[in-house]
Amino acid sequence: MILPITIYSDAILRQRAKPLKGVDAGVEELVQSMFESMRNASGIGLAAPQVGYSLRLLVLDVSCIKNYEQEQPLVVINPHILSVRGSCEMEEGCLSVPGVQGDVVRPAVIMLKYRNERFEEQVGEFSGMFARVLQHEIDHLDGTLFVDRVQKRHRRKIQKELSLLSSGVVSAAYPVSIPDVVSNSHPL
Repeated sequence: MILPITIYSDAILRQRAKPLKGVDAGVEELVQSMFESMRNASGIGLAAPQVGYSLRLLVLDVSCIKNYEQEQPLVVINPHILSVRGSCEMEEGCLSVPGVQGDVVRPAVIMLKYRNERFEEQVGEFSGMFARVLQHEIDHLDGTLFVDRVQKRHRRKIQKELSLLSSGVVSAAYPVSIPDVVSNSHPL
């Protein structure tokens, strides 16, 4: 089921999401809906708060990007970054902040502890686009948006778009949930 994407000024995007204690049929259904919603919006990553669920859960699929075609989709539950190396600046966008892009500096390589879709503990090292998308989505679980990481001098360039989003003026080619219209959370 395609879920609407929560937009920039929605309070759930500023909350620290709650850890999952396991995987049940409801979580499995949410994961499938998140993949469907992400792909429908032409995204490569999506965190549960972006579809109205305050849970430490994210999905990503970078197989649509050149040099990543063979990569499998990934489900990440309760992620914890153990270590980081290097640094890389790249332009980012976000399904919850449609029409806005900005350069963000992030670590180039991360060591991540997380649970997979079967709630099995995993530890892995990620670099390149995987590291970038994972950090972006983990930020969502911590109540941080990429626009918070854009350098101040560049943030001025996007302030008008952010103000429009805050006032409910949204242009997106996918279903969105605009604050004050839809509840900010869903029970699971």
